[in-house]
Amino acid sequence: MRTISQRSAIIALAIILISLLPTIARSSETPLLSVAAERAKHATVGILNPINERATISGTAPFSVRGSGTHIGDGYILTARHAIEHQAEGKKIPQETIQVITGDLHELSAAFIGINAFLDIAVYRLQKTTLIDSLDQATFSQTESLSGDEVFTVGYPLGWGPALSFGRMGNTNTFLATIQSRLLQVDLSACSGNSGGGLFNTRGEIVGVIHAIIQTETTQGERRCSRFAFAVPGLIVKNIVQFLIDGKPFKFSKLGITLNVTKQGTHWALAVGKATGPARQAGFKKGDLVLAIDDHPINTAAQLKNYLIEHTHPGQQVTITILRKKIPRNVKVILGES
Repeated sequence: MRTISQRSAIIALAIILISLLPTIARSSETPLLSVAAERAKHATVGILNPINERATISGTAPFSVRGSGTHIGDGYILTARHAIEHQAEGKKIPQETIQVITGDLHELSAAFIGINAFLDIAVYRLQKTTLIDSLDQATFSQTESLSGDEVFTVGYPLGWGPALSFGRMGNTNTFLATIQSRLLQVDLSACSGNSGGGLFNTRGEIVGVIHAIIQTETTQGERRCSRFAFAVPGLIVKNIVQFLIDGKPFKFSKLGITLNVTKQGTHWALAVGKATGPARQAGFKKGDLVLAIDDHPINTAAQLKNYLIEHTHPGQQVTITILRKKIPRNVKVILGES
């Protein structure tokens, strides 16, 4: 039989061990995250301004970084479309060749492969003869990160880097007018110059590509920083990148309806304003209330567009649930392409 002093000692020891559990957990996780972050850092490059737009300032590097990119293997560099565009004849066009800088200051040339303007994605390729051992590669995650998951980004905020920023995934289903797909809202520090950089999970896999920030602080002229960043989801990017590498055009599904927001009692709903193409052929009528697609509830036009982008392809048949004269109906539609 244990004495009171023995029991007290055991209880005290248990309390100490319990208090140490978070530290033990962190010590087991930190090396893995550290390795993932280091690998991501060595896969990240800076997108340089064209040579004729660079300014050499005494005491600083003779180059300027305008965006970030990630080496995804075999010399392919993934970045944001707006990070590689330049003005020509009154419009923005992608550069045929870009210069990138690695973390250990190797400047390399990469040739244009393709862009997807709808999702702000661009792919370039380094010449195999210029590949260096210090340039690592990142792979795409096979699963999506969830709200609250720890994530990090590597890039060149304000033209400086490579810099790492850690945070957590916020709303994974948000929308901006600057892009056609849904975006991942991320709670981490990001600045002008982070655009095009990878968003990584704790295993160092790409779960997104940094697209934009909401300005919270102006630092240098047009350069801004924020803790409110947005990224294009990695699984969408992965599909598009493969099409670009294969030299095939990526076609989005087209339903062919315009939607108006209307109030039904206390609830705001989506009503068909106009039906064209596939929707018209399927029999949609003005005033039909759109409720769901393939049994997925639809509350906003952005949700409908997002479902079409991520879960369908041209020629696929989908079922749209509508309410017509207060009677629910299922309408089957063969999607077109856009």
